[in-house]
Amino acid sequence: MLDQPRRVIAAACDGACSGNPGPGGWGALLRFEGGAVRELGGSDPATTNNRMELTAALALYEALRELPRHPELVIRTDSRYLIDGLQKWLPGWKRKGWRTASGGQVLNRDLWEGLERARLADVRLVHVRGHSGDADNDRCDAIAVAFARGQRPQLASETAADSPRTVGRPAARAGGAPGSATGPGPQATPGTGTAEAGAGDDAPHDLAPAPLQALLTRLEAAERLARGGYSLTLLELAQLVEMPLRTLETRSEAWTWRDWRVQPAGEGRWRLERDAGGLEARE
Repeated sequence: MLDQPRRVIAAACDGACSGNPGPGGWGALLRFEGGAVRELGGSDPATTNNRMELTAALALYEALRELPRHPELVIRTDSRYLIDGLQKWLPGWKRKGWRTASGGQVLNRDLWEGLERARLADVRLVHVRGHSGDADNDRCDAIAVAFARGQRPQLASETAADSPRTVGRPAARAGGAPGSATGPGPQATPGTGTAEAGAGDDAPHDLAPAPLQALLTRLEAAERLARGGYSLTLLELAQLVEMPLRTLETRSEAWTWRDWRVQPAGEGRWRLERDAGGLEARE
């Protein structure tokens, strides 16, 4: 008698971005009855943390669609953006013609539409705190951060967990993310984590608290932007300085944020210039 296909009993996903916007990565994981594991991941050279969170979930839904699933299967994620978007905001966005409550265009519409088509009615999303010791969330975070850094992390394939070596398979593609690497499975040493707020980070999370890592990443991004003379849209600036978009919309003159002068660059764009004597902007 043929063995019955083993069901997926656990699933998780996560996204990361260094710079936000900047190079990003995503990771996902499925666990099967009997101990088998399949890991997925990919990268995008210019993206945001939120896009990577959505891309990871989309890849996971697409993989799960063709697999037998345990009736109590849930997807664990640390992204409130993903959960609230699918469970609360999506119907209202569609009624308003993909506009937010404030009238702006919904960001990442392409991925939201893909998620709406791919979501599975029998698989719930469950929130877990990032960097809280949840093993599968930490592993997905490590995969995502590695891809965001341009690395090729070793990924587990659907092979028994106690196998000395596994052979990887291509990851599901979503949002332009490339396929996965091969590797020895979930026992691989986890990489560093992304800040729960979505900024991504470049330093191991055991060296400093996550909020400090996220701040360091934003300061490094600001320095690169200032040196390169790059201009930012208002939304990109709001993400960098972590201020409400509505607050920034009221500004038209130059102002100071930490060690940089924020100068109007015309056509609704802004540019950073080094100002060693600057003080942090107040909302």
